[in-house]
Order: sequence, then C-alpha cells, then structure tokens
Amino acid sequence: MTDNITVRIQETDFDIAREIAGLTAERSDIGAVVSFTGVCRGSEEGSAIAALTLEHYPGMAEAEIARHAETAMSRWPLFGIRVVHRVGRITPGENIVLVVTASKHRQAAFEAAEFMMDYLKANAPFWKRVEAAGGTKWIEARDHDDAAAARWTKS
Repeated sequence: MTDNITVRIQETDFDIAREIAGLTAERSDIGAVVSFTGVCRGSEEGSAIAALTLEHYPGMAEAEIARHAETAMSRWPLFGIRVVHRVGRITPGENIVLVVTASKHRQAAFEAAEFMMDYLKANAPFWKRVEAAGGTKWIEARDHDDAAAARWTKS
C-alpha cells in the first residue's frame, strides 16, 4: 500500500478530526481537504431501524479498498486518502464510514472523495444486515448506488 493511503476496518468508532490531522500533519502544500462521514440512520423507508450489522472478509476488503484508493491517487492529483470503515453492530447516530482526501485544489479532493464513496456503497466487499421491529434482513444492492459508481467508468 502507498504511504499516503490509509485503509482501516475496525469495530470501534473513529475521531474525524484526528483522522484529518493524521493525513495532513506537517504538510503546507495541501490546499483542500474533503471529508465524508456516513452515519447510521434511525429509519429507512418509514420503518425504524434499531441497528445495522456490517460484516466483511478480513484482508480482502482492505486490499480492495486500497486498490480503489490507488486508482483515485493516479486519477487525481492527491496528496493522500484515508478510509476508515466500521464493522460490527452500529446503532443510529453512530459513524459508519469516513473518507478523507487531500489535494492542492478542491475539485480533485471533492471528486476523489465522491469516487471512493461511490465505490464503497456499490462494490466494496461488505454485507449489511438491518435490525428492525419486524426482525432482521440483509440489505440488497441498490440500482442508484450501482449507477453512481458506473459513472466513473464512462469514457
């Protein structure tokens, strides 16, 4: 993995400010930092959610995310990318995922962060199960997530 790419999958929460500081420490050439934090919602399509449980294949998930981060680093003029994704049981209001990109200019940082999130939503090797009053069910892939990810492969 490239020195300026960090990918972590963990059960514990993360500190957004600490993650940004870790990516930008001792750098005076960074002009833009974009961060996206995904948070567990308390409802979906009008139904209350008690929790999400995320599972992954250890080793494979980190490698796949890092591979996409390397693609972003080669596609945009970035100084670094940091991705932290949680697994395990996550309740409404808790953080799920963080993507941070750093660049000299904002457009590259914004586009790279969006590219990474579109990949994570549509193709990253995670499995999500939702707990609600009616029981638990696995969340299926969504067409709009696939469409968002596909736009990055268009010529």
